[in-house]
Amino acid sequence: MFKGMEYVYEVYKEKSFSKAAANLYISQPSLSATIKKIEERVGTPLFDRSTNPIQLTDCGKEYVKCMEKILDIENGFENYLNHMNELKTGRLSIGGSNFFTSFVLPPIVSRYMQKYSFIQISLIEANTSQLEQQLISGALDLVIDNYAFHESIYTRHFLCREQLLLAVPRHFASNKSFINCRLSKEDIVSEKHHLESTPCVPLEAFREDPFILLRSGNDTRERADKICSSHGFRPRVILKLDQQLSAYNVACYGMGIAFVSDTLIRHSRPDENIIFYKLQDPETVRNVYFYHKQSRYVTRAMEEFLKVACL
Repeated sequence: MFKGMEYVYEVYKEKSFSKAAANLYISQPSLSATIKKIEERVGTPLFDRSTNPIQLTDCGKEYVKCMEKILDIENGFENYLNHMNELKTGRLSIGGSNFFTSFVLPPIVSRYMQKYSFIQISLIEANTSQLEQQLISGALDLVIDNYAFHESIYTRHFLCREQLLLAVPRHFASNKSFINCRLSKEDIVSEKHHLESTPCVPLEAFREDPFILLRSGNDTRERADKICSSHGFRPRVILKLDQQLSAYNVACYGMGIAFVSDTLIRHSRPDENIIFYKLQDPETVRNVYFYHKQSRYVTRAMEEFLKVACL
């Protein structure tokens, strides 16, 4: 019913078909025919052509009121789009494990907010399974994880590479044989564990010690199981947890051995009660990615966040 309303509005403003036609760069007969078609759709005249200058009918006045509301809505939406494109408005929901949301995401979010302070960011903590469910449902825009999400469903953006290390309580007797293999947090920060000259510890030497592992379905747990299997034993698991950070903290209290990433070690507090070891196994190396659904529309806010985070 409001198709072609710009023609009605021009006649209303000019109170003249000839002037309106000139402004619209069409002929007067063409404009008159267009207005007539609109009036036929409405079912009643919008203009009283017997007056000079031309006037709106009562129905025409109501039509113009409604039309102005439509124009206001269109203008408002256009302003919203302009603000969105300039990142003066928008929302971004990002999910990650407790460790990622506590240590890795905050500096990235801080850099992003310095550039785009109008974007509202939500950080959601959950385990990998829960994060994937929220990502596939659309509740989350992005997820940061070291688990390999299915490439046919998700697009990934590389953030960093990390390496799993063994975190062993200092009081364990099994440490005594490997003094030359010990690593401190300072060694990890300086990336000593990446040097070929840094010796690896034989994991099987710790087979009698208690282990603290994550629950099934977590990438760290899956890799830990494969690493132990390749070294010929099944670990004696005394505690299963949901978060790698929790496993590390429990290990620092001397309860058992944990597999932890160098990313976590770099961001965690130093603890003299724990010793780190490098392991010789391809499963210790993995990548950290940001993921989003392939089918999801990538907003400008998402694009700029990934640029800040990954470049």
